[in-house]
Amino acid sequence: MNEILRIAVQKSGRLSEDSFALIKECGIDFQNGIGQLKAQATNFPAEFLLLRDDDIPGYVADGVADIGIVGENVMLEKGKNTDIAHRLGFSKCRLSIAIPKNEEYQGIKGLEGKNIATSYPRILQSFLEANQVSAHIHEISGSVEIAPSIGLAEAICDLVSSGSTLFTNGLKEVEVVLKSEAVLIKQKQLSQGKINLLDKLLFRIKSVQNARKNKYILLNAPKNKVEEIKRLVPGMRSPSIMELADKDWVSMHSVINENDFWNVIEALREAGAEGILVVPIEKMIL
Repeated sequence: MNEILRIAVQKSGRLSEDSFALIKECGIDFQNGIGQLKAQATNFPAEFLLLRDDDIPGYVADGVADIGIVGENVMLEKGKNTDIAHRLGFSKCRLSIAIPKNEEYQGIKGLEGKNIATSYPRILQSFLEANQVSAHIHEISGSVEIAPSIGLAEAICDLVSSGSTLFTNGLKEVEVVLKSEAVLIKQKQLSQGKINLLDKLLFRIKSVQNARKNKYILLNAPKNKVEEIKRLVPGMRSPSIMELADKDWVSMHSVINENDFWNVIEALREAGAEGILVVPIEKMIL
């Protein structure tokens, strides 16, 4: 019997959208009707289980799903027996402590004996213990930002993206407890067949991620500047160099990292490169 990789994915929300966008970029097609809780891939041996994000670590740990895509914050808070198979690099946020913006922050020790409201008591408790601070944790499931204004707590610990929600509720961020992103988690005991399928999936995911981080660049360069330009755009091994009709010039093709992009472009222009074209990469196999 051919094995199928069962993948737990959040059924709705931004994480769900980003997860399925990645899956489609990996060339995996599936049928997902409205209200369905399962979807079968049509061109890869996989089945998707559409779940609440809080339930995904438990489903993976219990073996109902083989792997799952979930926020690292949820994985750590649930504390289930799973492993991170790969970091996915999207849905980034941070779990932070915030206090009323008109109060002066006295440092982490200033939280000693204070009441802190949060939906992440497990992560917060570990953070406080690591900093040798004893505080009273009030677990609430939603609307954490309102806790200081109604007298429930002197501080909160909640997810922060832009910080606008904190500002609207008269709060300011003072400590980052955890930097989180989407992660691919797996159960501890996968059969060899499913490990092989996971490896194939990870190969596709990494190819998509490598493409996102790099740009393909084409440029014309004077022959007497080739060695200098090669040092600027080394490529995966070395740049491709092709003769042009003008015997004093060549065309060079290479790959540059997105993080270095503008610095490299400026350096290339200074080195004499002309006609620089930059092309996005769909997949990048290393």
